[in-house]
Amino acid sequence: MSAPVLTPPSLEPLADDVYAYVQPGGGWCVNNAGLVVGAERVVLVDTAATESRARRLRAAVEDVAPGGVDFVVNTHFHGDHTFGNGQFTPRAVVVAHEQTRADSAESGLHLRQLWPQVAWGETPLTLPSLTFRDGLTLHTGGPRVELIQVGPAHTETDVVAWVPDRSVLFAGDVVWSGVTPYILMGSVTGSLRALERLRALEPRTVVPGHGPVGGPELLDFTEAYLRLLQRLTVEGLKDDLTPLEAARRADLGEFAALVDAERLVGNLHRAYAEQQGLAPGARLDVLTSFKEMVAFNGGPPACHA
Repeated sequence: MSAPVLTPPSLEPLADDVYAYVQPGGGWCVNNAGLVVGAERVVLVDTAATESRARRLRAAVEDVAPGGVDFVVNTHFHGDHTFGNGQFTPRAVVVAHEQTRADSAESGLHLRQLWPQVAWGETPLTLPSLTFRDGLTLHTGGPRVELIQVGPAHTETDVVAWVPDRSVLFAGDVVWSGVTPYILMGSVTGSLRALERLRALEPRTVVPGHGPVGGPELLDFTEAYLRLLQRLTVEGLKDDLTPLEAARRADLGEFAALVDAERLVGNLHRAYAEQQGLAPGARLDVLTSFKEMVAFNGGPPACHA
């Protein structure tokens, strides 16, 4: 597999008043964020995993929006997208799906325990104070931001941020770019349904949760990986292989060089369970899956947060 390219993050203009904050490498806990700057309000989509990364994000945002952020949107509950919330409150209102708030409260800062060597810094648990169910529109005095619940996909309740006036989609971890998708806590079939919903928006620019910004081809990339995962699942179950055994046997073809290929093990755990009747988004044993990813990888997965 290829090693991630670790270069400084950058705030990339995508369209008038719309930006992507891209953290190159895109691996574990190295995510992207989005920014929409209106005449009246500023919206930030996701934050960052560590104190230093979140501070750097805040500095980049304030270069183009000196007054700061009014709304922080969390696309899902994972710490790389939420641990930096506290850098933007109390000025900003943190917005998320109601289940994302509940999951964030339950999981707390547990992610930090998986990689104790990371310099996490101060990342106080800062929960969303405004929640919704199906969707919510944020009006900025410029491009409006439509929050759409599309999960279960990467998690049980993923939200995307759609900027229709600019045809820009902030897809969170529903969409990936040059990085192995990860759906252990979500759903294979749900992810495929979510991708169809996103295609119907006809976005011109797609900002994935991890990896370089692209266009609609990123939806195709993510779907192709999921289709391969389904085929590996059918073959593995037919041959009575465990998810770890199936992962070790798998020919990943064009996906073999992706960052964080060990996620295949966790993904197969989800795909196996769904094939055997588990409901999309229903909980699985995350810790056991992670231990098997370590075994597949020959050591703990690399985290460059």
